[in-house]
Amino acid sequence: MLDLQDLLSVLSGTFVGFTLGLVGGGGSILAVPLMIYVVGVPSTHAAIGTSAVAVAASAAASLFGHARALHVKWRCAAVFALAGMIGAAAGAALGKMVDGSHLLVLFGALMLVVGALMLGRRAGGGNPEVRLDRASASRLLPLLGGLGLAVGGLAGFFGIGGGFLIVPGLIAATGMPLVNAIGSSLVSVTALGATTAASYGISGLVDWRLAALFVLGGALGVIAGLALGRALSRYKRALSLVFAGIVISVGGYIVASALV
Repeated sequence: MLDLQDLLSVLSGTFVGFTLGLVGGGGSILAVPLMIYVVGVPSTHAAIGTSAVAVAASAAASLFGHARALHVKWRCAAVFALAGMIGAAAGAALGKMVDGSHLLVLFGALMLVVGALMLGRRAGGGNPEVRLDRASASRLLPLLGGLGLAVGGLAGFFGIGGGFLIVPGLIAATGMPLVNAIGSSLVSVTALGATTAASYGISGLVDWRLAALFVLGGALGVIAGLALGRALSRYKRALSLVFAGIVISVGGYIVASALV
């Protein structure tokens, strides 16, 4: 029978899944605070490890929907994700050695910067025909690999899926449209979340029961998020503003809480 903490895990997972379905990132930004302040996981590092499992699973579910809608640039996404996994493994090992409160302050500041950059981006289209092939490999591979490694390191260090960094990273590397970057980012969110979860799981810092309940709620939230995301994809500027607003709001809250 489910107790209060179990129910809160399901509800928190639903909210995170909705965010992932809507904007393709930000889930783990919300998952860690929810695990600590709503679900009541006492250890910051255990909250990070548990949420990483849940976010990876929710991102995989969301990826399925975006793949069916043909939003995923698979070759670009795969290169970015593979490089990111290497960075995430190193970043997670380092992050476990740093005090959780210090991580949160740095994380919040980083979110504010990325959100501001998203707000400043022009609404214009990008190149929907961009692809990784023999002709473009010499130009795209170094950018995808380098940015993927850097983003993966940050994702592992902060214990996040990294979607809010991956989306602008993919756009910077390839010039693909926002809707394709969101869909493609979920490949990396899934891979980086799984890499981080494995690192924390080996260290005994994952509550598997809460993670499973979080995933259950996330699956429900993804359905609603994908439906709204499809509607908003017609209005690329609106989707960008929603994404940036989530990042800035959560980042501001984290920084403000640390300064009080």
